[in-house]
Amino acid sequence: MLIIDSKDCENIDKALKKYKKKFEKAKILLQLRARQSFTKPSIRRRTQVLKAVYKQQMASGKFEA
Repeated sequence: MLIIDSKDCENIDKALKKYKKKFEKAKILLQLRARQSFTKPSIRRRTQVLKAVYKQQMASGKFEA
């Protein structure tokens, strides 16, 4: 649960902007999407390894996008 401290004189738009920023930093939407369907741990690990390999290739310059 996200709690936003707002002052009495603060505009509702500013409070909403703070809430949206806090919501993005907490990555709640990503967690909800991940929980919608079950992924096996082996598949989750495989995707992590493939992402790491891709990042490594991009850093070394072997793969150009």
